[in-house]
Amino acid sequence: MSKTNQSIGIRHNTLKRYQLIMQLYKTHKTEDIPDTVILRKYICPVYPISRTTFHKILCTPVNKELSELEKLKSQQLQISF
Repeated sequence: MSKTNQSIGIRHNTLKRYQLIMQLYKTHKTEDIPDTVILRKYICPVYPISRTTFHKILCTPVNKELSELEKLKSQQLQISF
């Protein structure tokens, strides 16, 4: 079953949000600050997420999945013409 444009768009927006959260994390991460403190002080006020979701985001290969979605989008555009 092929993905619909709507599901591709939803996944694209999710990955873009993950990218923004990763940027916040990388901005504030140092050796002496634990991840939970970064989540509580810097990420949760902007993006209210749980600790489980935060760890899921940290483990997601965002750039790889975004490039795969772009390839999928271009393939669907070629098929539709």
